[in-house]
Amino acid sequence: MFGIETLSATAQAAVLVGIVLAEALALYVGYGGLTRLLAPVVADVVGGE
Repeated sequence: MFGIETLSATAQAAVLVGIVLAEALALYVGYGGLTRLLAPVVADVVGGE
């Protein structure tokens, strides 16, 4: 998928860790943005105010 199978074992591990960290960061930022945008709307709907 990423073409990392041609790298050495150590390089594969380092690249895989980097990919997982980048994905985690993207999800953290994405969900944080959605929460910031939608939290007031959901609170108003649930709270009935």
